Amino acid sequence: MTMSFRLNTLVAAAGLASALLLAPAHAQIKIATVGPTTGPLTQYGDMVKEGVSTAVEQINAAGGINGKKVDVVSVDDGCEPKQGPVAANRVVNDKIHYVVGPVCSGASIAAAPIYNNEGVVVITPSATSPALTDGKNFHFIFRTIGRDDQQGPAAAKFIIEKVKPKKVAVLHDKQSYGQGIATAVRDDLKKAGVDVALFEGINAGDSDYSAVITKLKSAGVDFVYYGGYHPEMGLLLRQAGEQGLKVKLMGPEGVGNPEINAIAGNAVEGMLLTLPADFSADPKNAAVVKAFKDKKRDATGAFQLTAYAATQALIAGIKAVGDDPAKVADWLHANTVDSVLGPISWNKQGDLNAFQFEIFEWHKDGSKTAVK
Repeated sequence: MTMSFRLNTLVAAAGLASALLLAPAHAQIKIATVGPTTGPLTQYGDMVKEGVSTAVEQINAAGGINGKKVDVVSVDDGCEPKQGPVAANRVVNDKIHYVVGPVCSGASIAAAPIYNNEGVVVITPSATSPALTDGKNFHFIFRTIGRDDQQGPAAAKFIIEKVKPKKVAVLHDKQSYGQGIATAVRDDLKKAGVDVALFEGINAGDSDYSAVITKLKSAGVDFVYYGGYHPEMGLLLRQAGEQGLKVKLMGPEGVGNPEINAIAGNAVEGMLLTLPADFSADPKNAAVVKAFKDKKRDATGAFQLTAYAATQALIAGIKAVGDDPAKVADWLHANTVDSVLGPISWNKQGDLNAFQFEIFEWHKDGSKTAVK
């Protein structure tokens, strides 16, 4: 072998190596799950990740989206409004164009302007506050769950028609989600002539609510609605029991977390709550439910199947118009998606045209039963 031939071969090899380095890696489509991986609300983030992961595993096993595999990236916002924009900027900087989340309303509201301005398609499976979309003219923000002004009336209707209390207290956690839904419940109760004796906020994260329990007893209420999440609801239940306040408590889907049992103990038995309809019981979803079970995941939680549906919607949009977030957003606004929730479609501001909330009773073994 001559020296010139060897040099030419080395140059060619170097050129090939450079070309390989410069060539794009196997094309992937990234979907971020944005929600709490730290803090007291991590289980809600886990629910969403289970839904997204199950949907993505199935699409990848079938060859991906138009030949591209889907990669799931987890981004933590702690369900904290101040962390919402931080998480959003990370998504943008990582050039991720699709998000399932954010999980909590406060973080969603804080982050939404960034996602919308940067052209990231966001579908939240769990943020229910109307303030996320009302009057915002966001083109890239969607939900696969109903709003508080759909959930609140469902709770109020049940209270009015089934519970028929004489005097009600409505509590909330002073946050976007909790106060918003508590206000919706209070307003509907008042319209129906129900005596709302107390409408008051408590501090999320406190460990002692004995003062508010005493106030509830003094007011003579026979029913309590709480807008917020499970850590505070669990303490309210337990401390109400300890102080002899024998009334039913009810909350939104944010209290529907198995961890509440460890906080409330036996006092959780009979807690009422609104949740998305149990789509896992639909025979049409049997194969999906099996896919969850095969991975030791639970399809019956509050947000697993709404997250699965959000992923289905993103996949359907990308399949239809390609990996272009602006076109995907246009497509979602104009089309109906066949999902585990049934056919879903969105209005101009990205809210579902219809969604079904149902009333459930929670049990001390962590199970729940629908209340008719």
